[in-house]
Amino acid sequence: MRDSITRIEQVRLVRLETGEDILDGLSRYVAAQRIRNAVILGGFGSVSSFRFHVVASAELPPAEAYPSGEKPLDIAGMSGAVLDGRVHAHITFTDDCAALGGHLEPGCRVLTFAVVCLGLLGAEADLSGWDRIAPSAGGTAAQRR
Repeated sequence: MRDSITRIEQVRLVRLETGEDILDGLSRYVAAQRIRNAVILGGFGSVSSFRFHVVASAELPPAEAYPSGEKPLDIAGMSGAVLDGRVHAHITFTDDCAALGGHLEPGCRVLTFAVVCLGLLGAEADLSGWDRIAPSAGGTAAQRR
């Protein structure tokens, strides 16, 4: 286990427009603003297409499934972080019958708009490697980096 004690120094709202890819747009914003570490406080909007990945096995490293499709859906929520400049986001979609979601992948296109709320962390925060498999848990060297 590890922890990091820090503070949110600033909250930024990022609005993505119709047709934009959510992950690409958010990644470009993070790079342009030189954001190193942040938490995704939430997100909302809608998409015309979706793509995400979820774990599909209990082995380490786990197999992954990549659901995708062309369908109008609401964004019911987003969470995750910017870890040493990399966006690691999870997203939940919903229609009138069900919710689905997982790790945000390229291919989520904005329908009306999408808003992502970022909490920028203090300079003392170092979240590099927080989304990697721990050496004691197995996996390849690349997955542990």
